[in-house]
Amino acid sequence: MNDAIKKAAQILKSAENIVVLTGAGISTESGIKDFRSRSGIYTESPEYILSLDYFFEHPKKFYEFAMKNLYHPDALPNDGHKILVKWEKEGRISRIITQNIDALHEKAGSNNVIEFHGTMKTASCVHCGAVYTAEEMKKRMAVSAEYYVCDQCSTSYKEGRYIKPDVVLFGGAGEWFTEEGFESILNTVSQADCLLVLGTSLKVTPFSLFPQARKPGVPLVIVNIGDTPYDNELNTYVIQEPIGQTLHVIDQHLNDENRD
Repeated sequence: MNDAIKKAAQILKSAENIVVLTGAGISTESGIKDFRSRSGIYTESPEYILSLDYFFEHPKKFYEFAMKNLYHPDALPNDGHKILVKWEKEGRISRIITQNIDALHEKAGSNNVIEFHGTMKTASCVHCGAVYTAEEMKKRMAVSAEYYVCDQCSTSYKEGRYIKPDVVLFGGAGEWFTEEGFESILNTVSQADCLLVLGTSLKVTPFSLFPQARKPGVPLVIVNIGDTPYDNELNTYVIQEPIGQTLHVIDQHLNDENRD
């Protein structure tokens, strides 16, 4: 065990209220592409394709892209997800706040998860709010030319009846993109006695601002292959190793200490 991992294990062992921030890096270990790495989604397609404007201008092309690149019903939680579930059950973790839209934290069994950027599991009519599962949308795509138009809606304005996946797109907002939502998240982070960051570069706002809400002196443990803007701050401990492998080593250390 290297010194950084050993120190992280000591911090996590003493913490009683760990809040976890996760990004695409935890899902890549389940075979899901990230967005900004050298092999990420944006190397093949521009960010604009994930904008609200593009969705309304080209709903068919948007859905084709989204179902191919964002919806992963066969992906399975990896060791990183599973260890977070274990730590939640042990009372170490109080909340997970994730940028990911793949629902792997829930699939693994985590209960206290904020999906800050939404989820691909469902889609909703932008007018009446009727909810469709992703599987329903796949079936509609196979049998209807205008599968993206809600058929439970009263308005005759077709674009007003579009069914949008329940994810946050550029130029759009989501459930947590409200004053109350932000205040709730910032309050959650401010109550943590340890902030654990997994698989995110912390460069995309507003998610990147959340670590600033922690109280002075609260340790920040970052497990991420790349650099983050917080790496050189006081009380910050950086581990640039795979997440599942790192959490497994830390968990073994916690278990060993519990037996002592």
